[in-house]
Amino acid sequence: MIDDDDLPPLGPEFAAQFKRDDKRPPCQLYLISPLDVDGDFPDRLARALDAGPVAAFQFRVKDVDQHEAARLAEPLLRICADREVAFIVNDSISLAKRLGADGVHLGQGDGDPREARSVLGPAAQIGVTCHDSRHLAMEAGEAGADYVAFGAFYQTTTKPTTHRPDPAILSWWTTVFEIPCVAIGGITPDNAAPLVSAGADFIAVSGAVWNGDEAAAVRAFDAVLNAAR
Repeated sequence: MIDDDDLPPLGPEFAAQFKRDDKRPPCQLYLISPLDVDGDFPDRLARALDAGPVAAFQFRVKDVDQHEAARLAEPLLRICADREVAFIVNDSISLAKRLGADGVHLGQGDGDPREARSVLGPAAQIGVTCHDSRHLAMEAGEAGADYVAFGAFYQTTTKPTTHRPDPAILSWWTTVFEIPCVAIGGITPDNAAPLVSAGADFIAVSGAVWNGDEAAAVRAFDAVLNAAR
């Protein structure tokens, strides 16, 4: 079995020397919900999605049963569908199936991409958290994942993290594999550019958008992504 110790080390110079293939689509914005999506959150989501291009929205709630999660998700699903933004459910294959969501994002303990594919069908978008591990990312790709997520790249209060990859992992992945990669963890408009330059296909953000003016934040991220193009 190949693990990260069997792979050649990646130095920061790997990212510094990286040049994105012009055939690869430019980096896009991927929004992740806060844990509280009740109240006025549907209006906030609509404002965010109307403020600039967003490729996907991940529905992430904790400590609620599936019936309540479905109740919370349904208006958000409609908002995303109206704007042709992919609606991805965090962790739960069964909730994604129930909602008819566009896909599911799986942590390392949340199920196998093969199971998700069997349940959700060939068109579903299946993402897998891979932390700072090239080995986990390759395993996810072999299991049929549509994207792999690396992070947390920066300090974040959205969720506890113990992994801190170097941006070079994005450069390595994008150079070797066609499957898109997502950068996640503490990303703001002020620190996103190095991750975009290193090869991220998507930057996944949460607190940087929902902890303030969501429309202004999306516009700020769009300016960073446009500059990279």
